Amino acid sequence: MIPLFHTTKVTGLDCPEQEFDLNIADEVPVKLVFNGIFPYGVMMLTPDHLTDFAFGYCLTERIIEKAEQIRSVVMTESEDGPTLDITVSGDCFSALLRRRPRAQTGHSSCGICGSDDVPSVDASCQSPFVLNPRISSAAIRRALQDLDRWQTLNTATRMVHGAAWANGEGEILLIREDIGRHNALDKLIGVRMRNGTLSDDGICLLTSRYSYEMALKTICAGMTTVVAVSAPTERAFRLAERMNQTLIAIARHDRQFVFCGGERLTGR
Repeated sequence: MIPLFHTTKVTGLDCPEQEFDLNIADEVPVKLVFNGIFPYGVMMLTPDHLTDFAFGYCLTERIIEKAEQIRSVVMTESEDGPTLDITVSGDCFSALLRRRPRAQTGHSSCGICGSDDVPSVDASCQSPFVLNPRISSAAIRRALQDLDRWQTLNTATRMVHGAAWANGEGEILLIREDIGRHNALDKLIGVRMRNGTLSDDGICLLTSRYSYEMALKTICAGMTTVVAVSAPTERAFRLAERMNQTLIAIARHDRQFVFCGGERLTGR
């Protein structure tokens, strides 16, 4: 078992004689291999919920379209870090082999970085979301108020991102944390796929900014309502608006801003 964080001694800038114990989160290189023969790259990850990551990553990278197309995920550990051997169906593997590989190793903050193609805002092959089900403003606020309590790794380290899922009443059901915001979201999407709940309606909460890559992932996963602690980028906002996604950002306990999709909200 790879530890998620380590405790180290530090000193204060103005009191070098006084030591403090601080927890710092770990990150490890995780090698991705498909069908036992095709190395796909290395991702820097917080080393937990790696099977969830494999499922979510494969969906948001459009390697698969549904959970059943992943036959198995086998993790092996070595001195260099874990390897995830992901076996996908034959048609998915054939399509993967025809792709051009990314130009760089994935780091903990990467999204579409290193890709040859940058999808345009209007290039999504998905239809815009229908403007239901309705979500109450009270549910949004309830989920935000409860978010801190669910961020156990961040409470210990104060340095990781979280992606959480709440139902339509604002009750948080799941959270995944990681040093990388994209990784945390992929883990959340992956566990929902594995649970068979990816099509359920609810609220995605993100402790990060809402960048274009994050918008692409949530839309790929059918998340109609997203609440982000930080602001969206202009490109992410335009994509959310085009897809009829409800985007609430710069969201704090006491104040939230609706960027688009307000028609889905009630009780405002």
